[in-house]
Amino acid sequence: MRLDVLTIFPEYLEPLRHALLGKAIEQGILSVGVHDLRRWATDVHKSVDDTPYGGGPGMVMKPGVWGPALDDVAAGTASGEDLTSSLPHVDKPRHDELAGVDKQAYGGGEDSDLPLLIVPTPAGKPFTQEDAQAWSNEEHIVFACGRYEGIDQRVVDDAAQRYRVREVSIGDYVLIGGEVAVLVIAEAIVRLIPGVLGNRRSHEEDSFSDGLLEGPSYTKPRSWRGLDVPEVLFSGNHAKVDRWRRDQALLRTQAVRPELLADVELSTADRKVLGLD
Repeated sequence: MRLDVLTIFPEYLEPLRHALLGKAIEQGILSVGVHDLRRWATDVHKSVDDTPYGGGPGMVMKPGVWGPALDDVAAGTASGEDLTSSLPHVDKPRHDELAGVDKQAYGGGEDSDLPLLIVPTPAGKPFTQEDAQAWSNEEHIVFACGRYEGIDQRVVDDAAQRYRVREVSIGDYVLIGGEVAVLVIAEAIVRLIPGVLGNRRSHEEDSFSDGLLEGPSYTKPRSWRGLDVPEVLFSGNHAKVDRWRRDQALLRTQAVRPELLADVELSTADRKVLGLD
C-alpha cells in the first residue's frame, strides 16, 4: 500500500515511522510520502489560505494551492522523500505470529483504478471499523490535511475527477487540523493489511469487528495486588473461554455503548446474559 499525505506540518506525521507502521515500511508492505503543501504556494510568503467569501471568522485554504498539489500526487510527480522506519525491528516472530496461519485480506474494497482521497473533516461521514477493513485493500490512499476553517469546497469537488473522494470524521468534535485524524485513520487501516499483524485473529477480536466492544484482557502474574485472573481462562476449555469472552464483550457493550446492540445478531445465550429473556 502507498500512503501520501499533504499537510503544512510534515513533522506532525512522524509517528507513521514508528511501531508496526515502521515495521511495515521495513518489510515493503507500506510506503509513505509526506508532502509539504507550501511547496505548491506561489506567492513570496508561501501562503496557503485567504479570507472567506461572505465574511466570517477564520481563513479558508486556497484552491490554487491544493489543486496543483493533488494533481501532482495523483500523477505520481510530487517531489519529496518517503518516510523510513524509525529504527530496525528485531527480526523474530511475535507471539501472535502463529505457524500455518494464512495472511488473509478483508473484503469490501472497491474495484477502481483511481486512488482514494480521504479528507478528514468534522462534517464528514463517521469513520468506522468497516471502513478500515475495506480500505485495507487499497493500493494508494491520499490524505488531505485541512486547517483553519477548512479547504475550499471546490478542491474536493474538482478532485473527484482524479480520485474517489471520501470526507470522513473521527468523532463529534473539532480538532486544530487534519493531521491527528490522519494518524488515527492510517493506523486503523494499515494494521489490517495482511502481514502487518502476525495473525488475522489479532484484529478479528478487536472492538467493533463483530459490532461489540472487546472484553477485558489479562496476562501474568495470575494474582496482582489482590486481584485474580478469572479462573475460566485457566480451564483449557476453548469453547468455555470463547463463551466467557463473548459474555464479557456483551456486558461491556451493554454498559458502555448499549446502542451498538441494536445492530448485533443475538443468540438465545446472548440474550440470557444481557437479561433480555
